[in-house]
This record gives sequence, C-alpha cells and structure tokens, in this order.
Amino acid sequence: MKRLSLLLFVLLFSSNTFAADKFKICWSIYVGWMPWAYGAETGIVKKWADKYDIEIDVVQINDYVESINQYTTGGFDACTMTNMDALTIPAAGGVDSTALVVGDFSNGNDGVVLKGKTKLKEIKGQTVNLVELSVSHYLLARALDTVGMSEADIKVMNTSDADMVAVYGTKDVTAVSTWNPLLSEITSMPKSTKVFDSSQIPGEIIDLLVVNTKTLKANPKLGKALVGAWYEIMGLMAADDKSGIAARTYMAQASGTDLAGYDAQLASTKMFYTPEQALELTNSKALLNTMKSVAEFSFDHGLLAGPPSNNQPHCLRFARFYNL
Repeated sequence: MKRLSLLLFVLLFSSNTFAADKFKICWSIYVGWMPWAYGAETGIVKKWADKYDIEIDVVQINDYVESINQYTTGGFDACTMTNMDALTIPAAGGVDSTALVVGDFSNGNDGVVLKGKTKLKEIKGQTVNLVELSVSHYLLARALDTVGMSEADIKVMNTSDADMVAVYGTKDVTAVSTWNPLLSEITSMPKSTKVFDSSQIPGEIIDLLVVNTKTLKANPKLGKALVGAWYEIMGLMAADDKSGIAARTYMAQASGTDLAGYDAQLASTKMFYTPEQALELTNSKALLNTMKSVAEFSFDHGLLAGPPSNNQPHCLRFARFYNL
C-alpha cells in the first residue's frame, strides 16, 4: 500500500513538473493585428509554443479598449495595442510592459471623418464620436492642433469601436475619429470625407504586441515563441505567391473585408515584415523622441487616464533584440 501511494505521488508530481506553462494573449480587429488570428487558426502559434514547451491561448476581444483593460488588470499576459494606448492605460495604471513586437506604424489607417463637410476646420462646434482616451482621441487632438484648434472647440462623445459604424450611420452623428477597417466602411458612406489621417503624423501611431514585463522576464520562452510565430507569419503574408495570397485572404475575411480591401489597408500601413526593419525603428533615436512627444502631448491634452501611484512602475519598454 505504501509503495502504491508513493508511486501515485511520484506520477502526480511528475505530471505537474512537466506540464507546459500556459499564457493568454488578446487581440482586436485591425489590419496590423490580423496576423495573430491567422497564426492561431493555422497552428503557427501552437507550433512555436510547442517548440518552447509552453501553451499560448490567442483570444479575440471585440472591444479594443476592453482588451487593454483586461490586460491591465491581469486577465491576459500580452495584448495588441498602440504605443499611445500603452502609455495611457497600462503604464498610467502602474503596469510595467514591454513592446515585444513592433509590427507597423499607421500611415493612413487612422482618420477623422466629417459628414457633409470637406475641410478639417469645419469640425468646429461639432460632436466627435470616438473611443475616448484611445489613439483615436490622440489623433483628433493632433488634427485639431494642426489647424490652431483644441478640444475646447468641439465636443467628444465616447463610443465603442464595436458600435462606431452603426452610430455614424445615424443622422445625428456628423464626425468621427476611428481606425481601419471601420474607417474604410465609414468613408464609403454618402457625403463622408476623411479630413485628416495618420499619414500626416508618420511614425507617431505604432502598433505593438505588448507583454507584461514581469511575466516576460520570468518566462523568456514566451517572448521567443511569440516573436518566432510573428515573423513566420510575416514571411508568409509578405509573399506574392499562393501562400501569401491565402494568408492575406484569411486575414481579410476575418476582419470583415475581402482581399482587395485588406490589401488597400496594408497600403496605408508601414508594415515591418522582418526583424531588421522593426529593430531599425526600435533602436533609433527617433523612437525616443516620438515616445517623449506622444507622452507629453497626451498629458497636455488630458488624454492620460491619471498618473500612477508613487510605488508603482510607469513604464513601456521596447525589446531591442531577438534571440530565437
């Protein structure tokens, strides 16, 4: 009986010892983040997780800000978000994060749209629907700044990205600030004009996969698996052969458009298809200046949700090398 008990103990102990560590990452629909949907569906993420003897659960969250909130409160180990949103939600909330994957910067994928008006200056006095305290709020503030205006000249209406297209379709809503694929849908509606977009502030809106720094330090295999999976997917989607077309077609359909629509969104995205391209930006002095500018601008315009407490970290780090 004692031998049986000992054997059971050893088996249970061994099972727990060699069980793969489990991690959760979340993403929301955006042209530069659709590769995570493809990687999860095709098994590429699992392949790289298996290589490092871990498990990675890839979860779609329909509401963008809610995905960041869930990451900030510890519901996920990693989350897709922009550099500005990483500062205004997780970092401001005291979460030390690392931008593991610098996927792209928006080069026209974020925009301000007016209904029945054709010039940005005509936004004065209007109510602008947007995801409050998000990158769309930042874009609006930057747009207003270019024409000598401020938020005092307009009103902001907080609107979930999940509701943005439907809300804009109502007669009372005349101005929005949003991102693709919502932006493409909205600009295709009658009497709609994009009066400002992110191509006018190149390199300021950077799309990332952000990982909890504490988790990443304790589990470097997670970082290696995620980076390995990402660049395998990048190699596929950048190709003009059948595999590349198939990959982009899947991403297009998963985001609610077709291949032509998705490729059009990619055309207004500066994708970093190789580690070298991403690291060129990450290691540049320009990034430091950009992040300083984004943080100061966000604070000056009231976009920061609030300063962290003195005993909490307030940091967004950038991974500066990859070693798979």
